[in-house]
Amino acid sequence: MALMELLPSSEIWAALVTLTALEVILGIDNIIFISIVSGRLPPARQASARRVGLVLALGMRIALLIAVAWLAALTAPITTIGGFVLTWRDIVLFSGGAFLIYKGTREIHKMMEGGGDEAVPVHMTFAAAIAQIAVIDVVFSLDSVITAIGMTDSLPVIIAAILISVLVMALAAAPVSDFVNRHRTVKMLALGFLLLVGMTLIADSAHFHIPRGYLYFAIGFSLAIETLNLIVGNAMKKRNDKME
Repeated sequence: MALMELLPSSEIWAALVTLTALEVILGIDNIIFISIVSGRLPPARQASARRVGLVLALGMRIALLIAVAWLAALTAPITTIGGFVLTWRDIVLFSGGAFLIYKGTREIHKMMEGGGDEAVPVHMTFAAAIAQIAVIDVVFSLDSVITAIGMTDSLPVIIAAILISVLVMALAAAPVSDFVNRHRTVKMLALGFLLLVGMTLIADSAHFHIPRGYLYFAIGFSLAIETLNLIVGNAMKKRNDKME
């Protein structure tokens, strides 16, 4: 048997690369949320919360793939309200979006109440943090798997893309969390991202699709500006230290 016959076709490789890249991008939202929630825990418990959150994210994605028939039922109409076809997927996305907006608004309020450079007090137990991560993991997993199924019908390709994307998330979770929690302006920006993603999910639940490219361009542009602010701030701090 020829070697080329044993290797996956170019179409499968293209689907795997494209889907993996998309899953990684979709996973950014998940990482930001896990970073924000885990940052509310004592430092000794933060790494454990991130690991549990990522395991839950992987488990839920795989579980949704196994339950493809149930997943299809989520997109089946429940009822029609004035011409609007309501599905369970709409309800899940709306609930997840509302939760993100609530969580982001609450965290912003706590940061503003803290004031100055004082650390925000820890008011969350480990169980509460995992519960919040699990809730939002369901929403992000649903969005991720439905997107994957819409791109390809090859289950091995979908599973491989999800495994790779979660591995990337696992590698990025710690540095992203540390960076976000170390810089208060970046944390505020990340909370703003949660509000933006929450509004996007609610729009999706209303069948008003906002292209994800616009969303991630806005996030990328904001991060680029914030990076320049941090570079300028560090340069000015070093200059002032030398003058002293």
